[in-house]
Amino acid sequence: MSAKRKTCIGLTLMGIGLLSACGLGGSALFPVKVGGKYGYMTKSGKIAITPQFDDEGVFAEGLAPVKLGRAWGYIDQNGKLAINPQFEAADPFSDGAALVGSGYRYGYIDKAGKFIINPQFDGAGRFASGLAPVRIANRWGFIDKNGKLAINPQFEEAGNFSDGLAIVKVGGRYGYIDKSGNLAIQPQFDSAGEYSDGLALVELAGKFGYVDKSGKLAINPQFENAGDFSDGLAHVSLGNRFGYIDKSGKFAINPQFDRAGDFEKGLAPVWVQGRQGYIDKSGKYVWNPTA
Repeated sequence: MSAKRKTCIGLTLMGIGLLSACGLGGSALFPVKVGGKYGYMTKSGKIAITPQFDDEGVFAEGLAPVKLGRAWGYIDQNGKLAINPQFEAADPFSDGAALVGSGYRYGYIDKAGKFIINPQFDGAGRFASGLAPVRIANRWGFIDKNGKLAINPQFEEAGNFSDGLAIVKVGGRYGYIDKSGNLAIQPQFDSAGEYSDGLALVELAGKFGYVDKSGKLAINPQFENAGDFSDGLAHVSLGNRFGYIDKSGKFAINPQFDRAGDFEKGLAPVWVQGRQGYIDKSGKYVWNPTA
């Protein structure tokens, strides 16, 4: 599987981390599916890389994970293979490294496709600010870019660092730690997401809202489902329909989609009747939904 992103981690980073170019410095190329194959389009909706792959991931740091047959590799922005398909799973690059699966274990490669940290973990997430979450003996901790433990395995679950904080699960509840491993926001949420644009998605009593970096509610829990803020907007659902809110909690794009994803560089993926399209921040289609 590629880094298809989950909104909250009540999830567990079972193998490959999360998904989306949010916070990954992705390029202005966007995955599309045409005739059962995946390729990439420009922001204007023109095909830049011919659909030819069996699955895809977002571009980040100049490369994107793609699947050919049963194996994952990486292409450059011209659509040429930069790292031959050879992995069981692959994540976008972050901090110069990419999480990949090999032999039912997870490790990290550089842009030449060489392992910088050998596959050895049961589960892992992406590098951010020099640290990555890994699972060792059913507990989660964090390693540095040398593969050495920076924060000892002690958490039931852990997520990627963002805005200097990382999600952790302690005693069945979710909170946040700083880079020293100290609790910055006490575990109190049913599930939680990464910080983005100064806010983090949290779940309380089956509803989703957002907290600021002090842990105080900025948008009250009221949504059935939700995603992280990106480009100033976050997808949320009411009545099983998805739309987008701004940081005040008001709808910028009314609920109308079956599913929705994060905005990145001005576009967001949306799904209608199983077909994926892209909209701009006004809610206008740039790429009409296709199978």
